[in-house]
Amino acid sequence: MAMRKTAAVAVAVAALTLLAAWGGAGSAAAVAPATARKAAEACGVLAPGASAAAEKAVAAACEQVGVWYTWGGGHGPQPGPTYGQVDPSDPDSAHDPERLGFDCSGLVRYAYARAVGGDPLSGNAYHQFHSPQVNQRFTAAQGTGPLLPGDLLAWGSGGSIHHIAIYLGAGKMVEARESGTRIMVSDVRLGGDYAGAVRIAPATAPGTFSTWGTDVWTHKEPSTTSPRVHRFPGPTTVRVECQKHAEPVTAEGYTNDAWSYLPEYGAWITNIYLKGPAWLDGVRTCP
Repeated sequence: MAMRKTAAVAVAVAALTLLAAWGGAGSAAAVAPATARKAAEACGVLAPGASAAAEKAVAAACEQVGVWYTWGGGHGPQPGPTYGQVDPSDPDSAHDPERLGFDCSGLVRYAYARAVGGDPLSGNAYHQFHSPQVNQRFTAAQGTGPLLPGDLLAWGSGGSIHHIAIYLGAGKMVEARESGTRIMVSDVRLGGDYAGAVRIAPATAPGTFSTWGTDVWTHKEPSTTSPRVHRFPGPTTVRVECQKHAEPVTAEGYTNDAWSYLPEYGAWITNIYLKGPAWLDGVRTCP
């Protein structure tokens, strides 16, 4: 997801030539000129106390310093760089379909997939900020004081999260910021609509499931006629608090009347779009 430009961004990697091809982890550093290598050297774990997984996520993200930001990049079937899309609201994204890279949440997804295996943070910045993999939250008012390398910083307001970055320590972060720039190390921006941060502890916790399909909506009540709450553009890991029998739904040749409540989203989803049996194992019945 892209941040809108508010000022010119001075970054050391701005003079890089377009990376010719993706050759796996670390390939960006292999083909980047001295300016990019210098920027990459400034990217790393800058404070003690992070978990081994968080430190690996930082290292994986830092390997991509100098790679293009591209809107929608990094959201292919598997974590990794992809060609982007044109963002109709951003003229600077006109060349994103020609650029192999990541958007902000694509970079976060890739970094934690590299760190722990699997795909624990699929979805966009909003999904990542509300992921069941989150085990600690920090408010905007707390600043960077309690943060550790690998924590995810987020920006947004009114319940919407539009940008996410990975904290390095010492007031620095690595981010895929916006179209026309490359993955960079930045000073943490605590003003504006900074929404706080989360700490990730990837695990397959009880009640954790994956959605399937594309453009799947959650609803305010367990009914397709109730107001829509949030859309999952693709498979996303979610936590189910409880389930109940309600309105029958038919999709892809299946009919099911079970619905699950997702506490992180404050919404319901039909069990048809959750991987597993029609009635989820190990999940209690909602009152």
